[in-house]
Amino acid sequence: MNDVLNFIGSIPWWGWIIIFLVIVAIKDIFFSKEHIIKHNFPIVGHLRYFLESIGPELRQYIVASDREELPFNRNERGWIYASAKNENNYEGFGTDEDIYRTNYIFINNSMLAYKLERNHPNAEHPYFIACAKVMGSFNKRRRPYRPASIINVSAMSFGSLSAKAVESLNKGCLIANSYHNTGEGGLSPYHKMGADVVFHFGTGYFGVRGDDGNFSMEKMVKLVQDNPQIRAIEVKLSQGAKPGKGGVLPASKITKEIAEIRHVPLGKDVLSPPTHSAFSNVPEMVDFVEKIAEATGLPVGIKSAIGQLKQWEELASIMKETNRGPDFITVDGGEGGTGAAPPSFADHVSLPFINAFTDLYNVFQKEGITERIVFIASGKLGFPAKAAMAFAMGADSINVAREAMMSIGCIQAQSCHNNTCPTGITTHNKWLQAGINVKDKAERVNFYFAKFKKELLEITHACGYEHPSQFTMDDVDINLSDKNITKTLASTFAYHKTPVPFSSVQEHMDCPHLGGTFSKGKEVKTKEADTEETSVYDTN
Repeated sequence: MNDVLNFIGSIPWWGWIIIFLVIVAIKDIFFSKEHIIKHNFPIVGHLRYFLESIGPELRQYIVASDREELPFNRNERGWIYASAKNENNYEGFGTDEDIYRTNYIFINNSMLAYKLERNHPNAEHPYFIACAKVMGSFNKRRRPYRPASIINVSAMSFGSLSAKAVESLNKGCLIANSYHNTGEGGLSPYHKMGADVVFHFGTGYFGVRGDDGNFSMEKMVKLVQDNPQIRAIEVKLSQGAKPGKGGVLPASKITKEIAEIRHVPLGKDVLSPPTHSAFSNVPEMVDFVEKIAEATGLPVGIKSAIGQLKQWEELASIMKETNRGPDFITVDGGEGGTGAAPPSFADHVSLPFINAFTDLYNVFQKEGITERIVFIASGKLGFPAKAAMAFAMGADSINVAREAMMSIGCIQAQSCHNNTCPTGITTHNKWLQAGINVKDKAERVNFYFAKFKKELLEITHACGYEHPSQFTMDDVDINLSDKNITKTLASTFAYHKTPVPFSSVQEHMDCPHLGGTFSKGKEVKTKEADTEETSVYDTN
């Protein structure tokens, strides 16, 4: 035994490396049954698979150009990060965009910009841009709601997102006077940090689910009564990432807390079926919406990706004839991505936002009922210029998901569905979550929203308007082809949006249905969101 130990001890460090490589080579040649490369090129073949494993990181930080990467390129991420960190988000030496590429948009500024008077609400509250329409106003809901911000957090559930991520977003929304959509995972304790909440549910009815797995009106009513911060209810028909396909929350991401909130068993994947059990056709859906609105008193809307228009035409016809139906419609572009999906769905099923929205808006405009619906736009619109385009097309508000995730630290690692998110945002791994400082991240959400609203308002004023709702289809041009043909949105999509009733921003500030801290008589303070104005909302 001593001789063996002496022999082992006499082997130099480089000898151990050789022995290790010989063992790996033997394994690769004689025992590897899965990889041809490893068998044919022992040892060296491992380098190929290592480089493949870090390929996304190499492309993200080294190979891809600033404007090249998808779904969000480095410049887009950089603008969000700089805004969220309250840093300089300007760029120098002119644009590096290819302004002649197809679908590039140009916003037509006015010769004379809108002049902001000293007594204007935006002079004191530079980040105040409320929704120009009131949810539930036409249908006379008992608790109508005017969102205090035109940019809000889209549906992302607790379960898909970690507890600290949800808490950060909610506290950030409180400061920014935005609403926080719960996603279809139910109302968690982390959604109860003070912000307005839009309660969202899908085919799994999580949070309002009976023992049989079907929708429970009794639970819905109790939820609304117990949580006055819920200002609206959204029924998910489909989402941009995977329309017409159910969702899966892997068992690995289901904790005891999530199971209790969703009313689902531990240790099993949770499936959301592709269709609702509460209704099976458009008239039944309208009845379902009205029953919820009557029972809760809240505005009720629907969220969907857009493809075929026949059933939407049926819905518009019913709403026209009966004066019933959803108070708001969230249009989710096919480029949406917070829900993991098969590539065949994510890449090909449903229309991208610009086509989806224009098709849908036309359906309701033909029936003459666009004024009674609040149109919420979603699909990579978390940038001021893209938001201006959406408002010109007829949108009344913007929902952001991935952009909001980036504001709290998401690095686009694209491992959301694996419970291995390195930033702790989409994982329940306690070690990875530990890096999220909730107070700091909440302020970053506010800074991102504040700078977004500030730039959008500056674009609005540059076009001669007081509020983004005043944008028209003639205010935005779009490149149509590689021949650099540029036309207005009105010429491209063959419609002019119905003018949105608007008198003044002051009327929005004085609205009794205004959400956020304005309606609660509180003063919410944070650090300055830039070097020019303060972000103190004095609501007394």
